[in-house]
Amino acid sequence: MRFIAGLVLLALAAAPAIAAADTGPGQAWRKAWPKTDFSRHSVPFEEIASGGVARDQIPPIDDPVFVSVAEAEKLIAPTEPVISLAVGGERRAYPLAVLIWHEIVNDTIAGRPVAVTYCPLCDAALVFDRRVAGRVLDFGTTGLLRFSDLVMWDRQTESWWQQFLGEAMVGELTGERLAMLPSRVESFERFAAAAPDGTVLMPNDPALRSYGSNPYAGYDGAHWPFLYRGEYGLAAVPPLARVAMVGRQAWTLDLLKEKKRIEAGDLVIEWAPGQNSALDQGVIREGRDIGNVTVQRRAAGGGLVDAVHDVTFAFAFLAFVPDGTIHTVCGPHVKPETLPENLACG
Repeated sequence: MRFIAGLVLLALAAAPAIAAADTGPGQAWRKAWPKTDFSRHSVPFEEIASGGVARDQIPPIDDPVFVSVAEAEKLIAPTEPVISLAVGGERRAYPLAVLIWHEIVNDTIAGRPVAVTYCPLCDAALVFDRRVAGRVLDFGTTGLLRFSDLVMWDRQTESWWQQFLGEAMVGELTGERLAMLPSRVESFERFAAAAPDGTVLMPNDPALRSYGSNPYAGYDGAHWPFLYRGEYGLAAVPPLARVAMVGRQAWTLDLLKEKKRIEAGDLVIEWAPGQNSALDQGVIREGRDIGNVTVQRRAAGGGLVDAVHDVTFAFAFLAFVPDGTIHTVCGPHVKPETLPENLACG
């Protein structure tokens, strides 16, 4: 499988892997994390496993460097995916070509401290406010996974956080949640058109990693998620099919591509072509077109505003939202009463 070779390269780009003994809650963890309060946790320790690298061997970005859209246009293909963020009139783009190697950017935009995060194994791109309980937190990567999702840690208390939920699950801050901010994963071309005066993240050291390449080549065409230790029972929706999720509801990209626009309550969800998959080919700009998804809500005063959402893999959605519903394309022969739990037509 192509993506396995890429994962080996990712590990080699870091340092030696964590020993197998570190997959349990015993002495190895306590030695590696002497400041973490293991007496407080909200999930079973056995659900947390090594991802093959140690703390911050996938290094977060703490002092991000930005360039103008005009400068970035010389370096980024129009259809390459970026996480776009708008706060207080400022707009920034964080290319997945950079995030795929770092996973976390500790940034401040318009005076607001934020963590821009990306977990390749779940294809989960989420932005959080870094303020919790009266203090600003700085985040790093633990090298651990839960349901194949990034487990972050904060430097202030060394608590462990589930990236997919923005929730602390081990340590002093267990139970605390980070506020999620509306963001989009869209093509650079769309970001540049909407924010010509915006800025774009660039690598601090362009020689540090093979930026622009995908160390997980072929991953989103795999039959099963890498290192996933959980259940998945929907035969009609492959576990690595992408879905646009809002709360406990999700819509497959196949359905969105067919409908182009879906209205659900106050939500308006739209799909348009023109964005590379970051997890397909070995070079991101050569990835297949998965399209752009926008999710907005009708505002009380009229108009539409961006809604907190994520475009992620189906297995991750159901792992963390087990009572969630996935809406997908169903043929005319399908009867609603025969649909499995968690699945709906259209």
